[in-house]
Amino acid sequence: MIRIEHVSKKFRKLRVLDDISASFEKGQVVSLIGPNGSGKTTLIKSILGMVRPDQGRILVEDENILDSPSYRNKIGYMPQIGRYPDNMKIGQLFSMLEHIRQHNSRDMDLFRQFELDKMSDKRMRTLSGGTRQKVSAALAFLFSPSILILDEPTAGLDPLAAEILKAKILLEKQKGKLILITSHILSDIDELTTHVLYLQEGKMQFFKELETLQEETGEMRLGKAIARIMKGEKLEQDWMTPLTETKRNEKIY
Repeated sequence: MIRIEHVSKKFRKLRVLDDISASFEKGQVVSLIGPNGSGKTTLIKSILGMVRPDQGRILVEDENILDSPSYRNKIGYMPQIGRYPDNMKIGQLFSMLEHIRQHNSRDMDLFRQFELDKMSDKRMRTLSGGTRQKVSAALAFLFSPSILILDEPTAGLDPLAAEILKAKILLEKQKGKLILITSHILSDIDELTTHVLYLQEGKMQFFKELETLQEETGEMRLGKAIARIMKGEKLEQDWMTPLTETKRNEKIY
């Protein structure tokens, strides 16, 4: 569904994406993981057309995104921090977007489960950070897109709301949709992830199935597998061979 071909991007002298190539298919839940400043947000914004790469190209369903902006109709986007008109009420915001999109199908599941219908008269400026996250999540799923891009989706949500959102993501995964997620709370995406794309300093270190990563690291939890990689453990092609203490010390620099 999404094909990224040799994408690079610089901001002045800083190279934030360095020759990234990957293909994402329907039914996958791809977790974009990496330290702060690794290029995750820039990659997402490139897919959304908010950042234009210096080199390479991005295709959605075999169509170059630079040739037709209409591809965005296939994407539901949940930003890490949603910014909305302060004086607009929740109900007005949803009505406005429904009028703009004029889409035949509406998915109101999260709108109702987050009980946003009971606070539709509240103005956006009065909402807590967690409620704004609920609004952003409900908007991302509203028009039943075939692609979902969720940037730190559970940040700021209470435990119940986070579980509601994860259940919704699993449901959309079962429908065969492509879902891209970034998160620093890896425990929240353990049960969701099918594939992991790991970025560091703008370079793609690997893109592989979660099961393969689990086999290579010997860790079933995504957080522990990534932590082992970040600590400098050496990955073998077929299996994970822990370094001896001497070699481990030599590798850390």
